[in-house]
Amino acid sequence: MNNLISQIRISLVATIVLAVILCGVYPALIWEIAQALFPDKANGSLVIQNGKIIGSQLIAQNFTDAKYFHPRPSSAGDTGYDATSSGGSNLGPTSKKLIDLVRERVDTYRAENNLPQTILVPADAVTSSASGLDPHISVQNALLQAKRVAKARGIAENVVLSKIQANTHGRDLGILGEPRVNVLRLNLSLDAS
Repeated sequence: MNNLISQIRISLVATIVLAVILCGVYPALIWEIAQALFPDKANGSLVIQNGKIIGSQLIAQNFTDAKYFHPRPSSAGDTGYDATSSGGSNLGPTSKKLIDLVRERVDTYRAENNLPQTILVPADAVTSSASGLDPHISVQNALLQAKRVAKARGIAENVVLSKIQANTHGRDLGILGEPRVNVLRLNLSLDAS
């Protein structure tokens, strides 16, 4: 019986010590390091304008006005772009519902951007990401929207193209992923000009 009580005592002490270390000390230490080394990223890469948080560089927002670049479609939440309900549509490539939805999005994208049938619509313009909140679009997607944005803003298309170029991020580490454009940053840079 003494052996059993001894084992229980050792187990309880080990559990309490590990709980304090792993649930208190370790997270606090990591938080301190993150705040010291890269506070912007540690706090969600928030975009602040005039002292007010207007978004995050990491989460897409739904821009629908013709003068703004539009993000990828979103399946997050009931109406899309709901950061509290991140997730994809979970529709597979043979899903009739997905095929019809993509076909409808292609038609809408062509109409919004006045594109002929011969121009291929980029996949990211008509499909949502796994999270439904991808803040980036492909460079090709941005270039196809440039004419619409320039016309809606009443500015020269080359001004919009230079903004796209200035807001294009290359491949991570020079080899990972594809060049991409952050939609929020691009729209904010156009509003500032």
